[in-house]
Amino acid sequence: MKSMVRKLTVAASALAVSAGMAWAGSDTRVALVPGGPHPYFAAWEQAGADAVRDFGIGAGDYRVPQKWELSQQSQLLESLLTQGYNAFLIFPGDAVGTNTVVQEITENGGQALALAGCLKDPTPALFCMGTDTGNSAYLGTKELIKAMGGKGKIAHFTGFLVDPNTQLRIDAVQKAADETNGAVEVVQVIADIDAPQPAEEKINAFLAASAANVDGIVTTAWVPAVTAANALRKIGDKRIKMVGIDHDEVVIQAIKDGFVNGTMLQNPYGQGYIGSYVLDKLRSGCTLKDDAPWKSNALTAKFVDSGTVFVDASQADTYVDAMRGISKTLLESFEKDFMNCN
Repeated sequence: MKSMVRKLTVAASALAVSAGMAWAGSDTRVALVPGGPHPYFAAWEQAGADAVRDFGIGAGDYRVPQKWELSQQSQLLESLLTQGYNAFLIFPGDAVGTNTVVQEITENGGQALALAGCLKDPTPALFCMGTDTGNSAYLGTKELIKAMGGKGKIAHFTGFLVDPNTQLRIDAVQKAADETNGAVEVVQVIADIDAPQPAEEKINAFLAASAANVDGIVTTAWVPAVTAANALRKIGDKRIKMVGIDHDEVVIQAIKDGFVNGTMLQNPYGQGYIGSYVLDKLRSGCTLKDDAPWKSNALTAKFVDSGTVFVDASQADTYVDAMRGISKTLLESFEKDFMNCN
């Protein structure tokens, strides 16, 4: 994790320079706030620090609620608002419930983006930027089905049910299986396990009882991906195919060693870095274009895809380049495609 963030950090200034960006000091104070503790969001801390360095914004601070509870996130956001933060990048603790505190932010002169997960419209958030999680899960499942030879039984291990992305992922995995006209069946979905203890307990128990009855595993959340990769290594049987998610070093090494077929990368660093840039530009007088090329999903009509890419053994040593390329493309195009700046 830390080595990946360091590699992306080296590239961040180069991205800013290549895009012709230079800033004087700014009074924008960005707070990057996930719904709770989770390794996916760790890259946001470096992204905020790099945005301060590269874009001259006043602050880019990563603040995490102690628990995955909507009330704790809301209290933290209210506290940050009173401390003078005026630009917020928020992973919603709840797709509907978080709108209340975002409304409070905007009524007090702040601005907010939903980051990595979307708020449900109508929302005072300016837009949502994150992985097209449904598409990522769909593409990952298609890669798994290919590795399985187009037939067999799949187990799906996924994230918190409060995460607005989880149902999108469950539906997408099922869609990919349905397209095989019965050749592939999703025989088990285990959700609410994106934390070490429940992931260890439920994945290991499932494999102990049913490993012989499944041909493939798709994981669509970070901790289940790590746990499943470790479990398959422990079993030592590469018959079961697996496609994971994210870039934990355990998963990357399992790909190199042949226990995992590949992983769907997301772009948390780019989300935090580009999100900080966008909020500063909007606070500096830019506006969002009415005809911007927004995408939509089940929650919102204003969605920006921060990118996803499948990485297998042939790219396991160069996956950072893929993430860097996604960020570079989005950063260079954002002002042109999404904003009016005088």
